[in-house]
Amino acid sequence: MDENSAVGSSQSPFLSVPVEIIVSVGKARPTVRDLLSLGRDSIISLDRRVDDPVDLYIGDKLIARGELTDTSAGGAESLAVRITEIVNIQDNL
Repeated sequence: MDENSAVGSSQSPFLSVPVEIIVSVGKARPTVRDLLSLGRDSIISLDRRVDDPVDLYIGDKLIARGELTDTSAGGAESLAVRITEIVNIQDNL
């Protein structure tokens, strides 16, 4: 990586651009009938187990994997992701 790349340059204006990361916990393939019958307290089964890693995406590009955890930010408990694997981001963006 050369010194003028966006990652290597602390003066790049792109470094302060916010990026939305999507955390995928799994997928489901219900039928339309199943969707129409959903109501409060309905449960949708996913294709993953509770302790499986989650995938992190920017758009449709996989950037990392991690595990769900909780954090106390500002005194309130919230959901967080601990990164366990970084995918080669430069190849995917």
